[in-house]
Amino acid sequence: MHTTVFRAALLDLDGTLLDSIPDLAFAANAMRVELGMAPLREDVVATFVGKGVDNLVRRSLAGNLEGADPAPPEFARARDAFYRHYHLVNGEKAMVYPGVLEGLKHLRGQDLKLAVVTNKPTEFTLPLLQRTGLAGFFEAVVCGDTCPRRKPDPDQILHACELLGVRPAEAVTIGDSINDAQAGRSAGTQVLVVPYGYNEGRDVRELDADGIVDTLVDAAQWVALWNQNRNAAKARS
Repeated sequence: MHTTVFRAALLDLDGTLLDSIPDLAFAANAMRVELGMAPLREDVVATFVGKGVDNLVRRSLAGNLEGADPAPPEFARARDAFYRHYHLVNGEKAMVYPGVLEGLKHLRGQDLKLAVVTNKPTEFTLPLLQRTGLAGFFEAVVCGDTCPRRKPDPDQILHACELLGVRPAEAVTIGDSINDAQAGRSAGTQVLVVPYGYNEGRDVRELDADGIVDTLVDAAQWVALWNQNRNAAKARS
């Protein structure tokens, strides 16, 4: 049995801590309208989220997950438009999911170090954490432009562990998508997923995870039980 106790939790942002789709969809549709295209439904844009802003721009331009890459000048114009519009609304309608504040307090109450690990660029992430009142919970923030590679690669998870001074085996990754699950697993952390996020339209039950938790409160309870069981096992050995 894995006897290592958790010392840190690494949390995704969009779709795990915050419902940021209203702001992202507004910016994506403002970009499309500026380029002479019809807006998309919010639930469609939600399926485009997860692999960073550039992928969101590409998918929003194509109107689907698998569209052909745009020509570089077209992409540059679209990206510029998206960034301008998103800067205007970032955090305006984003909502903290139910259970997140309580769950973060429970995790901190267990003396866990907390980090945000997100594919969102730093210029959007830090203001968003401030505007939603979440910034004070985290000792580290690793963004989509912090490391050479983003989730689903493990670089950001490993970097967050270094910043927090823990080994990957002492951390749990908590997210909502295949990107979080693959990154956490590749880095050597345990993985929890929430069912209410985006996950590019896929069912979270398909993911390689150690548990599905309905809320962040449930995640904190899962972590507490894990540590309790491991500490008990150590005491018996």
